[in-house]
Amino acid sequence: MRKKTGKSIIFSSISFSFFLLCLVIFFSMKMAMAQNKSSIVSINVGVVLDMDEWFGKMGLSCISMALSDFYSIDGSNYKTRLVLHTRDSKKDVVGAAAAALDLLKNVEVEAIIGPISSMQADFLINLGQKSRVPIISFSATSPSISSFRNQYFVRTTHNDSSQVKPISSIIQSFGWRQIVPIYIDNQFGEGIIPFLADALEEINTRIPYRSVISEFATLDQIKSELLKLMNMQTRVFIVHMPISLGSNLFAMAKEIGMMSEGFVWIVTDAMANQLNSIDASVIESMEGVIGVKPYVPKSKKVEDFTQRWKMKFREENPRIVDVELDVYGLWAYDSATALAMAVEKSRISGAFFRKPNVSGNATDLEAFGVSRDGPKLLQAILNTTFKGLSGDFQLVDGQLQSPPYQIINVIGNGAKEIGFWTRENGIVRKLNSRRGYSVSKENFGSIIWPGDTTSVPKGWVIPTNGKKLKIGVPVKDGFTEFVKVTRDLTTNTTKVTGYCIDVFDAVMEALPYYVPYEYVPFAAPDGKSAGDYNELVYQVFLGNFDVVVGDTTIVSNRSQFVDFTLPYTESGVTMMVPIKHDNRDNTWVFLKPLTWELWLTSFCSFVFIGFVIWLLEHRVNEDFRGPFWHQVGMIFWFSFSTMVFAQKERIVSNLARFVLIIWFLVVLILTQSYTASLTSMLTVEKLQPTVKDVKELLKSKDYVGYQPGSFVVGLLRKMDFDEDRLKAYNTPEECVDLLAKGSSNGGIAAVFDEIPYVKLFLANYCLKFTTIGPTYKTDGFGFAFPIGSPLVPDVSRAVLNVTEGEKMVQIERAWFDESTCSDSSTSLSSNSLGLDSFWGLFVMAAIAAVLALVIFLTKFIHEHWHIIRRSNLSLRERTRILARKFDTKDYSCHTFKKSELRDVLADSTHDLDCSQSPHGNLSSLPSPRTTGPPSPSNSSHTEHMLHFPGEEGAPPLRVENVAVRAQEIVVESAVDINAGH
Repeated sequence: MRKKTGKSIIFSSISFSFFLLCLVIFFSMKMAMAQNKSSIVSINVGVVLDMDEWFGKMGLSCISMALSDFYSIDGSNYKTRLVLHTRDSKKDVVGAAAAALDLLKNVEVEAIIGPISSMQADFLINLGQKSRVPIISFSATSPSISSFRNQYFVRTTHNDSSQVKPISSIIQSFGWRQIVPIYIDNQFGEGIIPFLADALEEINTRIPYRSVISEFATLDQIKSELLKLMNMQTRVFIVHMPISLGSNLFAMAKEIGMMSEGFVWIVTDAMANQLNSIDASVIESMEGVIGVKPYVPKSKKVEDFTQRWKMKFREENPRIVDVELDVYGLWAYDSATALAMAVEKSRISGAFFRKPNVSGNATDLEAFGVSRDGPKLLQAILNTTFKGLSGDFQLVDGQLQSPPYQIINVIGNGAKEIGFWTRENGIVRKLNSRRGYSVSKENFGSIIWPGDTTSVPKGWVIPTNGKKLKIGVPVKDGFTEFVKVTRDLTTNTTKVTGYCIDVFDAVMEALPYYVPYEYVPFAAPDGKSAGDYNELVYQVFLGNFDVVVGDTTIVSNRSQFVDFTLPYTESGVTMMVPIKHDNRDNTWVFLKPLTWELWLTSFCSFVFIGFVIWLLEHRVNEDFRGPFWHQVGMIFWFSFSTMVFAQKERIVSNLARFVLIIWFLVVLILTQSYTASLTSMLTVEKLQPTVKDVKELLKSKDYVGYQPGSFVVGLLRKMDFDEDRLKAYNTPEECVDLLAKGSSNGGIAAVFDEIPYVKLFLANYCLKFTTIGPTYKTDGFGFAFPIGSPLVPDVSRAVLNVTEGEKMVQIERAWFDESTCSDSSTSLSSNSLGLDSFWGLFVMAAIAAVLALVIFLTKFIHEHWHIIRRSNLSLRERTRILARKFDTKDYSCHTFKKSELRDVLADSTHDLDCSQSPHGNLSSLPSPRTTGPPSPSNSSHTEHMLHFPGEEGAPPLRVENVAVRAQEIVVESAVDINAGH
């Protein structure tokens, strides 16, 4: 018992001590927390939202949860706490302004979160700028408000302009060339339009109409506007408006049949972000709609927060059901978190505002003060970065950095993801694609279009009562093949036909969309032309015509008022003159086939080749040896005889033969070309123009003709033609009559006109007239549109398609029948052959000749190098010796072999006879090639030495061997003679 009692006492003591220790720790923590709480700085923050709307309620609940989550994690280490002061903006700009004034003046908040709309934010940011209080908005997306103009405005959402690129990429993918934007008539709706127009212009898509709907529009007003759109040809619409107005728009569009097959609807993120909160009936009416919205990565953190938010929101708003959290709620959460982090980082104290010095009757706009901590807090907010619920939170230029965009397709009761858009890759099926930039429609998933179809709408239809383009056409009397205006007085109708009209019709048919138009003649009340072509084109600038179609030339002065398409005809202005038979004497006609440059080059080449052949043959060929003037004559004779291949001299040098092979090719081609050209000149009928060039006209002051109303008259004035020497003609027949009379008989000497007219004229009169002189460049015929017209690029592409295809050939055949009248221009052009046609042959012959000379001279210098190396001789003496060596025969050549042997035989026989004579002394006879006096030793020697004629230093022949050598020579000669027979 005693042992148990002792143990109980010990256990009781220990328990009591542990209890006292816990009490001490508990009270210590309480005191520390109380002390820490007393050191926390409260920072007043205003919240201005539409509290009666579910959007405002969602934003406020997300802001509250953000601060609760922020301070619940390691909150004991934070030295600041945000205290929210909420105000209701009452869905009005004035209400938002009043709420902000109250917060700034009475509460002196350090920052304001809100408001919701861009219109409300536009006024609040001015208050923030004045009071140096940051205005943080997670839903004001209009590009018209930015941090560049108001540095205290912080946009924690995306700028609407960031989504125009994804939208334009969708339009580019499917090739739609016209779209109609439908937007709300306020600052939010109008802010995106300039950026959208610029993005569409980059892809050559035009906006023919802008549909603006009031934010207070009734269903009847919406229906009236939609019916107007239904009567237009465009079937691609981009909707940019809040969800409340957009729901009514699509419900009415469904009712009147604009959600059927052939229509395309694209909504911006203003509606795409909130599809989850739209009634099921409205979603059903939006089936087939394409939408773009910022992509929010899926994560466990977002899912958990969404579940917690739903529970909290239902507790606070039990009457609101079926509300889903959207990206704006995530941005509100991240905005509050960023503000709390910035306040903690900047360590602001929440000091009182500096009060302004104002009088007692100052207004509220003048009465509030200026925040002392505002600049410091603003910089902390701008530098805050973290991983938020909506993704990476990073502010660039005062606004949230734009993420990839998700492209969705409304199907059934929800939306299906069909692709993404990124700055790096364009449109992709899946994110993190490593392919290059692409906007191919193949990158989309399957799409259900309005009308429950998978066929891609073409984007336009023929309108029932759309506006037609007024096409101005010229009225003219002549050359009606291009444009002809016919008036039916009985029916009071006008018919326009012609080559230009058919080309324009074909071009408009080639466009990827329908453009209605009608032709309107540029005529006075009496049916005559109302002006020249410059005045016609100027009507487009004045707005009287939408387009000018006809034989209208593209010139610089007209391009100052209109934009021309690419030309569809041949360009240029040329001169046309009559032609006459050339009956002049043809005494010197044989010189005309070749130009003087070619004659001179040929002569020099003949002489050069003759000299080269003489040089190569002189030492080895008896035909090229002899007296000086005989050799000079041989050079000329041989070279020019090759022209008719009449040379009789035998060529023995291989180098000379090589040169002649090349030269014979040159001579053959040159002579054959000369013969052909001369034959053409002598056999073809010679027709010559009456005027050679423009200078002749200016000098003689002859009359020249032009078409009235054409720009050619201005060109003639620039060419210094006198005004009184210019005559106009209206028809081709009148032109023929004036040219036939001639300038001296009241007519004209020449006509200046554009190539299409001249070609049409010569198709019927080519045997009487021809073109002469240079062609003055112009850009041909084109269609004139207003400056900046979006139709110009499309029409220019269609012009290329038509002119490069079979359609253009058919049109030309229809209006310009192929004439059997041959073109006479070739007979009037120069038939003389020029050096440019043969210079390659001459270069080839020169290279062969020079190469042969180099080889010959190299061999000759090598054989006589011992003479060049003699230092005891002057340069002049060495040159003289080499010249003598060149002038002597080359007995080493096979051509001199027989004569050499005969000479040796004769000399040797004579020497033998002398050696056997008692009076003879062989040693006293010098060798024919002995270079010095006989040696005394040799004179006493029984074996005497002889030298063969030939090169110096030839091996000596012993006297006793001469007989044997002579017999060999005789035998060889006999063999050669027999071989000759």
